Amino acid sequence: METLDEIDLQILRTLQKNAKLTTKELADAVHLTPTPVFERQKRLERRGYIKKYVAVLDAEKLNRGLLVFCKVKLNQINHAMADAFTRRIMRIPEVTECYNTSGAYDYLLKVRAANMQQYQQFVLNKLGEIENIASIESTFVMGEVKQDYGLNL
Repeated sequence: METLDEIDLQILRTLQKNAKLTTKELADAVHLTPTPVFERQKRLERRGYIKKYVAVLDAEKLNRGLLVFCKVKLNQINHAMADAFTRRIMRIPEVTECYNTSGAYDYLLKVRAANMQQYQQFVLNKLGEIENIASIESTFVMGEVKQDYGLNL
């Protein structure tokens, strides 16, 4: 595993807070000139430390305010069934995140919907069409207490 130096970590910390910074602004923040900062940032991107840059949208304003964590248990699990399930989930836009988990359930889905009726339609028409699902348990989020997209570096 490659070791990052403190400058690399400062660049990553700074970009987590604001990925829209120009190279000059980023260089000022980490107390270097723009050229080495640009080269370091490109290296961090090439090596996969920075996966992508995104805008964080307001789900309420975009009529996707209902947040549901959906726990899915499959009838049985093997490579073929897991691959088939994940391929289907990748094509469902309401599912914003999917995790393969241990314990009572096989997958944890993070689902965004406009309201309860839309979520019901999602369960019936999209999850309900996946043949290998044994059970689904939905947990509805009443309020978001903390939402942090960064890693503690």
